[in-house]
Amino acid sequence: MHRTVGRGILPTALLAALTTVVACGLWGDSDSHAEETPAETASADAGSVAALRAAEKATGKAGSARIASTTVMGDMLSMKTDGALGWAGASTGRLRLTYTGGQLAETMRELGSTSMEARLLPDAYYAKVGDGFAAQMHGKHWIKYAYDDLESLPGGSGTYLKEQLANTAPLPPVKLLLVSRDVHKVGEEEVRGERTTHYSGTVNVADLKGADALKEQLEQAGVTTEKIDVWVNGDDLLVKKVEKGELTTGSMSATAYYSDYGVQVAAQEPPASDTADFKELL
Repeated sequence: MHRTVGRGILPTALLAALTTVVACGLWGDSDSHAEETPAETASADAGSVAALRAAEKATGKAGSARIASTTVMGDMLSMKTDGALGWAGASTGRLRLTYTGGQLAETMRELGSTSMEARLLPDAYYAKVGDGFAAQMHGKHWIKYAYDDLESLPGGSGTYLKEQLANTAPLPPVKLLLVSRDVHKVGEEEVRGERTTHYSGTVNVADLKGADALKEQLEQAGVTTEKIDVWVNGDDLLVKKVEKGELTTGSMSATAYYSDYGVQVAAQEPPASDTADFKELL
């Protein structure tokens, strides 16, 4: 039997889980471009920079992909994510988040939720809750987080979330490598039966220069340092990424695989009669 809780607890916990996904760079294109890439003018390997520029362009043009990932955020949360994201025109996505460990996962478990279906639409993010919590929302199973409403969250986190949720292309790890001063080619490797080229680099957020927008986003997510590895296939498409680093709240690691580029992504708005608004639950 699930305990009865204040209605604002689960919506806030779901939002915290979403923040974790975004902070680990599973998606969220930045507007930073060539003028904000100190790696190109520093001691970084020029061939690696050129290859990553090609990967950034090809992955951005692909328009959609399937994603499978695992994320660990210190003692706070561990989870798996599976689904598909689309970024050709208006950003869309359908994901299944499964909480596997950590303090936030335990909170979710006590609230009767061990996994969540998420839908991303151009103007809002929707999270589905279980029957136990739906009973406290007059039987409604979906919570709507309008992006404009997220801007009112304290500390600038809502603005950061809004910007990232509205851009689902999985480009953050590539962009981070392009501002890494030690980005380099590791070698040729096989990933899930596909031939790829492995690139690696380290980013110290405090030392970033000339990439103010990206630096601000990372600081808002609590990121201080990151080691980033990406694997790119012969079509210049991102196949795998691994991020390991330090947040203000502890260590984090995230591994994601991308496949089926160009897949159709269908995400519909849930029925209004089965949807509660986030701001009305706080």
